[in-house]
Amino acid sequence: MVKTERVHVLKEGIKKPGPVVYWMSREQRVNENWAMLFALDLSVKLQQPLTVVFCLASNFPGATLRHYDFMLKGLEEVEAGLLKKNIPFYLLMGSPPETLADFIAEYGICHVVTDFDPLSIKRKWKGDLLTKTTASVYEIDAHNIVPCRIASQKCEFGAYTLRPKIKKRLHEFLDEYPMLAVQKNQGSFPLTKNDWISALQFPLSNPEIPPVEWMKPGEAAAKIALQTFLDQKLERYNEKRNDPNEDATSQLSPYLHFGHISAQRIALEIIKNLPGNPNTESFLEELIVRRELSDNFCFYNHQYDSFEGFPQWARKTLNEHRHDEREYLYGFDEFENARTHDPLWNAAQLEMVKSGKMHGYMRMYWAKKILEWTQSPEEAMDFSIRLNDRYQLDGRDPNGYVGCAWSIGGVHDRAWAERPVFGKIRFMNYKGCKRKFDVDKYTRKWLSKTNPLTLF
Repeated sequence: MVKTERVHVLKEGIKKPGPVVYWMSREQRVNENWAMLFALDLSVKLQQPLTVVFCLASNFPGATLRHYDFMLKGLEEVEAGLLKKNIPFYLLMGSPPETLADFIAEYGICHVVTDFDPLSIKRKWKGDLLTKTTASVYEIDAHNIVPCRIASQKCEFGAYTLRPKIKKRLHEFLDEYPMLAVQKNQGSFPLTKNDWISALQFPLSNPEIPPVEWMKPGEAAAKIALQTFLDQKLERYNEKRNDPNEDATSQLSPYLHFGHISAQRIALEIIKNLPGNPNTESFLEELIVRRELSDNFCFYNHQYDSFEGFPQWARKTLNEHRHDEREYLYGFDEFENARTHDPLWNAAQLEMVKSGKMHGYMRMYWAKKILEWTQSPEEAMDFSIRLNDRYQLDGRDPNGYVGCAWSIGGVHDRAWAERPVFGKIRFMNYKGCKRKFDVDKYTRKWLSKTNPLTLF
């Protein structure tokens, strides 16, 4: 049922029968989840019970109350969906490798199934778990349509090198999902409900940044957002997607980040809705090629969030311009509080702070100006990642790290005309934005004191 190419064995454990646990992490949904399907198939094959766990880590780097609130409400929906399938769900609180190892030992778990994730913190958690358990551990790539390890075995230079590799294999993997069956063998795992009120009181980082109200989390909300995009926005995606005053983007990135919906489901519905349409092709380029390129970069380049991860040509040109005079210099607090000289940049920052989301075109401008107004590319990368991860619902994600690295360090880009500070890194400025959209309309919206999306 689940293609073997999606499965990577992290550890061959002891050969004895025993329960199966799905350690849910990146893919926070019940349905249309290859990792969930693999775990249930394995439990049926072994005639052993399946349970699902999620490890709630305190102080996850960059995460705030905004992110924990969105995630936990989505997980509460996961719990309800699993109960209908007779599959228990446990919310474990604490260090993931330690709490999961204790759970494995307590219930005699022999097989662990988990999600593919290229980020270093998740890879460290898995590595630590492998030292603490004798169970077999399987990693399933349910995030990428063409599994990351299958699409390419190296860090790609850009979309132009990864695109043909993905297109060559896409037809093999872009298939319809089977239904998740009801579990028949529950074993000794009780079908209990978790204490979600206590979970939100678990020690969190940055509790002062509030949740967003305009976007609802969970599988059901993600499906509604997809249908809204199909019905109201897809036909004008090409023409309007780079205008932040137009509501022409999908708004699906938070749902993809938390795994409330699969990219594969989105792609299948987009193709069904407008097959062969230029808008469809443009959107699928972003959804499949560009998004999977981000996973490729973070998986094969362990310095994905630093200056050292930039391509050699970019490091060279940035070093050559390291000591260029900057017309403006700002500290982190000034950036965070939108106190620069540029109303357009301030508006973009406030859009992110207030709504938990920044328009994609503005995020490029936003990050490039941080490079222009900081003392070094290292500081620019640090500031942009910290702000992106703290306020964006889709922060702490390969797309975010690669977006910052593209803007500041030329990742997946080419050399452009040389200029001060930027060197040969692609440049963006206020005048260029003004030619593309109504800058004044955008700044009025987000700098307005009467904007209902108020943070403080």
